[in-house]
Amino acid sequence: MREKYVYWKDEDMWLGYFEEYPDYRTQGETIEDLEDHLKDIYKELTSGSIPTLRRVAELEVA
Repeated sequence: MREKYVYWKDEDMWLGYFEEYPDYRTQGETIEDLEDHLKDIYKELTSGSIPTLRRVAELEVA
């Protein structure tokens, strides 16, 4: 399974979040470390344990 994520470098840290969950960011010292943290946060986001979880979706209107 694959999920898209957004990432960038801010000074000496890599930051990122999943496109579907933009409110839930994480960081890492390297891109590999960031990806490990993203995998961890994805497990938490999809576990159902976070109340009032906000997501992004697409809707065709025309």
